[in-house]
Amino acid sequence: MKKIKISLLVTTITGFAATGALAQSKANAWEGAYGQVGVGYGNFAPSISNGTATIPTGRSAPYPATISGTTSATNVNNINTGLVTIAAGYNFGINENYVLGIGATYYPGASSSATGTLNTLYNGNVVGSTNATYNIKNLYNIFLSPGYVIDKDRLAYLKIGYTGSTIGLSSPILTYNTTNLSGINLGLGYKQMINAQWYAFGEANYASYGSQTASATTTKGTSVSNSIKGTGMDLLVGIGYRF
Repeated sequence: MKKIKISLLVTTITGFAATGALAQSKANAWEGAYGQVGVGYGNFAPSISNGTATIPTGRSAPYPATISGTTSATNVNNINTGLVTIAAGYNFGINENYVLGIGATYYPGASSSATGTLNTLYNGNVVGSTNATYNIKNLYNIFLSPGYVIDKDRLAYLKIGYTGSTIGLSSPILTYNTTNLSGINLGLGYKQMINAQWYAFGEANYASYGSQTASATTTKGTSVSNSIKGTGMDLLVGIGYRF
């Protein structure tokens, strides 16, 4: 679904760019298509709720085959990581002072890893525990970007849109599994022309991801399920090309 959304957006942006090329004049210097790359720093802070566990007893009838327990996550560290981004978009000129942009950003590769402890409990007592490692990958956002044209060389802008990512989790007793998160993305930024086409930019982004259920099975057959959500932020600098 992510690839389809981004492919449709790129196709749309290409169409807008072609239309813009046929236009005789622009409302302002920042109207038109652009592409950019950036580097920076990112942070992700997860929130993991207590969940459920189905624990096999290893006993046969008339004894129960499984019993119900709970799960918890403790000592969960935030992810702090370096980032690389690729973005493309199109700014529609509203008048000489304002643009409204549409665009997409993709963060290739995976983040650095962070650790936490997953616990299985029965009647309030810990009956199993494992150290786990997780990271973030497949991060992207699709956004609208209203901007204020300071002059032909400077642009200030806001961003609001949809964001998605994948959490990958592994531990010595859990099979590797992934959970897709989605939410809203907010940002603000500034662009400064270097020459006729190339510009430098700085940007700050914040993301809030809604709750999703993450499920896994241990090597001993215990099924565990937890709700996970989180927030992310990044600070980026980079260069772009204004068509």
